[in-house]
Amino acid sequence: MTAPRLAPLLQQFDFARERLTARMTGPVMDSGDGTDTAVGGAMTDEEYFWEPVPDCWSVRRRAEGPGPRATLLAGAPAGDWGRDTASYPHPWPPPVTTIAWRLSHLSEMLSLRAEHTAGGHALTRDDYPISGDAAGAVAAFEAAATAWRKALSGVDDTALDTVGFCTYPHGGDPDEPFIEIVWWVNQEVLHHGAEIALLRDLYRARRP
Repeated sequence: MTAPRLAPLLQQFDFARERLTARMTGPVMDSGDGTDTAVGGAMTDEEYFWEPVPDCWSVRRRAEGPGPRATLLAGAPAGDWGRDTASYPHPWPPPVTTIAWRLSHLSEMLSLRAEHTAGGHALTRDDYPISGDAAGAVAAFEAAATAWRKALSGVDDTALDTVGFCTYPHGGDPDEPFIEIVWWVNQEVLHHGAEIALLRDLYRARRP
């Protein structure tokens, strides 16, 4: 049975996840009131990597090395692709990031948090493969979102109040009650989803 406090957060996550996936794959998405809004075709590789301004952070082939102001490529070192990042302190002002960067970041976070909630509590960013194409990245997002949703299915009230219930090492998880982490993940999906949607709009508007 779902803890009553968790139910509205799960509903919010499900809606945000489904809306983002539809926004990336088309041909329509829920406008928010239950009606369909056309979004065009599925995201292309060109769109996935599109840089709206110079010197964006993105996903790159490891053979090419990090992009401007990045010092390393995150993700599984054995993979062909990595995501621009830098050691703390990060560059200021923050680099503008591509859809590829934002979607990779979001999927990695969901996947690792799921593993650190209901898995072996051992995976790191070095275990997460980065997708080098749009279709693969959308599939990776769906797999990560499914894993996170499954990890929440057995969470009870005691777990929601437990500090450090999720052992994800790249956030406030060790210091926050788990219900705060669930809320945080929702806002990550909502705000990165909105960013991805805006980049799709800008990409479409720039073309003849």
